[in-house]
Order: sequence, then C-alpha cells, then structure tokens
Amino acid sequence: MLFLLIWLVVLSGSIYFFTRASGSLSLLKPNMNSIIFYYSFFISSYIGALLIAMGVDHYYMINRMVFDYNRYVGFFAISFVMLVFPLVMYLIGRLVGFDAKKEYNAYLEKNVELPFAGRKDFFLIFLGISLVSLAAIAYTMLKTTHIPILDLVLNRSGLSPGELRISAQRNFGGNVLIRNIFAIALTPILSLVAYVYAARTKDPKWQVLFAVLFCGAILISVYDLAKSPIFFYIIMFMLLMLYIGKLRFTWGRLLAWGSIGAVLLIGMYIVIQGVTNIDAYLSYNSGPIGRMIFAQIAPTFLHLDTFNEAMPFLEGRSLPSSLIGLFDVEQVRSARLVMERVFPEKVEQGTAGVLNTLFIAEAYANFGMLGVIAGTVYIATLVQALYIAFLRLPKNPVFLCLFIYFTVNIPRTLVGGFTDFLFNPIWVMITVLFVGIMVFIRLRIDLFAFLRQRRSRVGR
Repeated sequence: MLFLLIWLVVLSGSIYFFTRASGSLSLLKPNMNSIIFYYSFFISSYIGALLIAMGVDHYYMINRMVFDYNRYVGFFAISFVMLVFPLVMYLIGRLVGFDAKKEYNAYLEKNVELPFAGRKDFFLIFLGISLVSLAAIAYTMLKTTHIPILDLVLNRSGLSPGELRISAQRNFGGNVLIRNIFAIALTPILSLVAYVYAARTKDPKWQVLFAVLFCGAILISVYDLAKSPIFFYIIMFMLLMLYIGKLRFTWGRLLAWGSIGAVLLIGMYIVIQGVTNIDAYLSYNSGPIGRMIFAQIAPTFLHLDTFNEAMPFLEGRSLPSSLIGLFDVEQVRSARLVMERVFPEKVEQGTAGVLNTLFIAEAYANFGMLGVIAGTVYIATLVQALYIAFLRLPKNPVFLCLFIYFTVNIPRTLVGGFTDFLFNPIWVMITVLFVGIMVFIRLRIDLFAFLRQRRSRVGR
C-alpha cells in the first residue's frame, strides 16, 4: 500500500509538471512532451515499476534478479525521473518565458509555409537526396544475408523469426552508417516532406516522388521483422496530417485506430513470434501487454542488479565511441553486458541482442546514482530546449517534419539508452542535411538577387 501511495503522489506531480511544460496532455492534441509522458514514462516505465516493487510482476526478466532489494531501489530511481524530469522542463520554460499552452495552440493553428515550392533547383536537390536514400535501401537489402521479411514470406530459411531478425542486425555486411542514416532514418522524413509539398501544391512530380518514398519507408520499416518501426512511422504520418490541418483527432477515431493497431500487433505476434495461446494476450506479464509495461523497464532493474554488484561501474566506457576513442578506450554497451550476464544461453544461441531500457540505466551503469541525477537534469533540459525551439521556428515542411521526427524518436530513445543524447550522429546528420538545404537555396536566391541588382545599377 505504501508503494501505491507514493506512486499516486508522484504520478500526480508528474502530470502537473508535464502539463505545464508541454501545454497539453490531451490525447487529441499530442506533442513531443505528452508522448514522452504517456509512452516513455507512464506506460513503458512506471506501471511496471510499481508492480515490480510490490513483487507482483511475475515477469521472466525480474525472476533473474539476484538482489531483491533492487526492486525498491529501481522504483525510487524511476519515481525520481517521473517527478524531476518534467520539473526541470517546466523550470527551463519559465526561464525563457515559454507559455507552453499558448505557444503550442498557436503552432497548431499556424499555416504551413511553402518556401521554394516553385523552384526547380530545390526539387532537383530534394530529388537527388531522395535517390540517395532509395539507393541506401537497395544497398541495405543487398548487404543483408537474410532479408527476414522475404525469408518469412517465402519460407526459404530454416531460421526462426527471432534468429532472422538478429541475423539481419548482426550479419549486415555493409556500412552501418549508410543503412542507419540514409535508409532507416532519412527515407521516412523525406517522405513526410514530400507529402506536404504534394498535398499543398498538387504538383504531379511531388506526388510521384512522395509515392515512391512512401513505399521505400514502408519497406525499410518492416524488412527486419521489427514490430515498432512501422507503427512509429504511421504515428509520424498522423502527426503530420494533424499539424497541417488535414486530420482532426477525435475519441472515436482514437478508439478505431487503437483497435486496428491492436489487431495488427496481435497478428504480428502470431506470424513473427508464433504466439497462439490466447492466455498470453490476456495476461498482464506476457504477450503485448507484458511487452508494453515490463519489457522496457525490467532491464533497468537488471542494470541495478548488475553494476556495482556483479560488475564494476563502466566509468564512461559506454559513451559514444567518437568521444572515448580520443582516449583510446574501447566502447562497450551496458545493455549488451547485462544481456550476456542475465541470459547467457540466449546469447550463445544467437537469439539475443541487447537489453535496452530507460535512459537512467545506462547512466547508472557508468556513473552510479550521480549519473541518474545528472543524466535526468541534462536530458530534460535538452528535450525542453528542442521543444521550445521547434515551436518558435517557422512552420515550413522541413522544420515541421524534423519536429515530428524528434517528437517520435526522442521518446523512443529515452527507453533505449543515455549516450545517444550526448552525441547522436543520425540526429546531427539529418538536422545538418535538411537545414543545409534550406540555407543553400536561400543563399543562392540572395546571391542571384544581389547580382541582378548590381547589373541593373551598372546598366543605369
């Protein structure tokens, strides 16, 4: 009962500060901060944390814990994040004079600008980048020994779906940056930008380009049998339509979309993982429900059970390789070390990858509780700074689609690790690329205008 009381008090405080920091927690008006609250913290982390602390989880990962008191340590650490994370975001907003509710509502009502819509050079540059991303998809398929979606459909491999997915990730024979940046990350954003121009200009060339990019984005989202990418891509598309005024969220639509999503998710579990027992879908600690409330947060408890207990703290060895490589230190990921310790049999069979979880786990694995505190303050500051910046930037297709990309991917990264918030080459590359296009075209226009003006003066 004590844990439940603490949980309710912390949750109430978290809701208050998240509402003040985001402008709205309404499911009908989703935004970056509200998705963080619902997906990263409440559903993926805090419900499971309460059940684990109360000892009623009966979850297979938690059964591997050695030191039972880490149930309570984990609960209080996650409670700290639930309360302090939105508090820091709220304070950052107050510091810069950010009225979250007013500015978010104004952003929703603002018309989308279409810079360079009629310029041929802009379309050609965008087309060139699109061809690069499509080529990267083809490159990914050619360099993947077993393409899981094809092997599953054609039944041409003796490997299980889980083994096919691990094989696609681990036995990729090409350059990982080309796959991750130009194929997986870039293609969906390009399709979103192309959609805005296609929907607003009705130009056939933009419509054809969008159709091709859309097909490419769907393919790269499902090729390795991962269940979440395709759902997140659909969410990105729905957010885009909401922000440009093409779609209005209602409770009836949310219920219908949720039902369709649940059916698709169950279908993917049946086809990909072979789960046919109805009890697995109704149980709170297995199947889709167990994956939502336990799978993402249980590894946080396993991190607490591993580091400073069975293993020493990493002291920065899981930080980005671009940083620690300067000191000739080899990078290790805490999520992989925990997997090797807790599930060595799965690692040996080749069916296990990493145990990604809430960002504080990796921060703790490196620097202990100091890492949990500092990491929470740092990431909350970074997230709120991005949220405010995007709401105040011009609402054009490039900035809008970058906003949507981060709106969906930051919540995913929060339950994936800590070091990606220190340096994320994919985020940096994508931001520089799209902003670079805008700057290049603007400089080109200004240069031509300057030259024309100078020639006209010389003529007079």
